[in-house]
Amino acid sequence: MKFGVIGAGQMGSGIAQVAAQSGFDVVLSDMSSESLGRGRAGMEASLSKLAEKGKLSASPAEVLGHVTFTSDLAEFADCDLVVEAIVENEGVKAQLFRELATIVGPQGIFASNTSSIPITALATASGRPDRFIGMHFMNPVPLMTLVEVIRGYQTSDETARFVTETAEKMGKTPLACNDYPGFVSNRILMPMINEAIQCVMEGVADKEAIDGIMRLGMNHPMGPLTLADFIGLDTCLAIMEVLHRGLGDDKYRPSPLLRKMVQAGLLGRKSGEGFYRY
Repeated sequence: MKFGVIGAGQMGSGIAQVAAQSGFDVVLSDMSSESLGRGRAGMEASLSKLAEKGKLSASPAEVLGHVTFTSDLAEFADCDLVVEAIVENEGVKAQLFRELATIVGPQGIFASNTSSIPITALATASGRPDRFIGMHFMNPVPLMTLVEVIRGYQTSDETARFVTETAEKMGKTPLACNDYPGFVSNRILMPMINEAIQCVMEGVADKEAIDGIMRLGMNHPMGPLTLADFIGLDTCLAIMEVLHRGLGDDKYRPSPLLRKMVQAGLLGRKSGEGFYRY
């Protein structure tokens, strides 16, 4: 099977790594050679850690040997499955799928790793809505077992079955949900994070106490503000805006503090500072 991934960021390179570990021939693409280089370096570091822990059946070099790094979308022509993991922007994603439709053979299935954008809208843009689906991997992809499998309005049973089986071959646990804003994971998670940010803004408690209460009282592995920094505050804001717009309920209104921090460029780990300094 030939497995394509577009976007060599943290999510895309993680998806490509797990696909390669599963023995698939993988094509990983990004617009810039710098991003591809960072993606490769991240995969090498991740594979080395897994090898040290005895959790890798092949050597890191053998796994990387399954991956072709490219900036040329023509390399995707004979892919059986192409997963998109680029910027969380509906217009940019839709344009990519329109372009891919002219490149990838009719046998190819398209999937989006979007965390909140409507699968049905992207499927329509792709021109092959029956062969389009959502595959929402969790971060970090090599360690997290869940894949949300999101069917669009016209996704075929055959497509859903193929993608579910592929996720299982990758060692993941695919769980199906329907195409509603935020799907399940972010419809539940993001309002919790947003409410934690609102608690900071209102002075209910300081950030360390809020995170500590959720870790110690709810047994969460990390507090919601730490998690927001890890995800990226700009991504959190984008998802909250999709929820607010798509569901039309003010309980999904992004916290003004979240919006202000994004405007200030305080995006979390990726910028060096969010609720905490890195």
